[in-house]
Amino acid sequence: MTKAVLNFEEDVASYTIKASVDPRTCNIGIIYKPQGNIVSQLDSISSWEKNTGITLQRTHIPEQDIIKHSESLPFPENISVPILHNIFIKGDQMSFELTANNLKASELYPDYKYTSIDKLLDICLVNRPKPKLVALA
Repeated sequence: MTKAVLNFEEDVASYTIKASVDPRTCNIGIIYKPQGNIVSQLDSISSWEKNTGITLQRTHIPEQDIIKHSESLPFPENISVPILHNIFIKGDQMSFELTANNLKASELYPDYKYTSIDKLLDICLVNRPKPKLVALA
């Protein structure tokens, strides 16, 4: 089952600020992969069900149908489907090995308490953040 890393934007921002003033990170890639936030799409759905008490109906959609659907959508609706396809089906987010030029943020800053998947779901359910709008050209 393909796994992905789900990070809270504020955690990425905090790690980035820490790394920007840390001499250990000069000319090094910082990887944001907290071990507890590496989940499959089904793991995410199960957590959502647990947190809401609602059982979701699960329907398998063949990969080729997802690709066709993304190709048929107009801009900008066509952006999210291929991104999610790459993350949850192809596994592109997790398909690389760390090199000597990469450091994990969670290992650099072990005292930082990143937002867990369950806490992130609670944020989305209880105090839902306003969507951020972006223009892609």
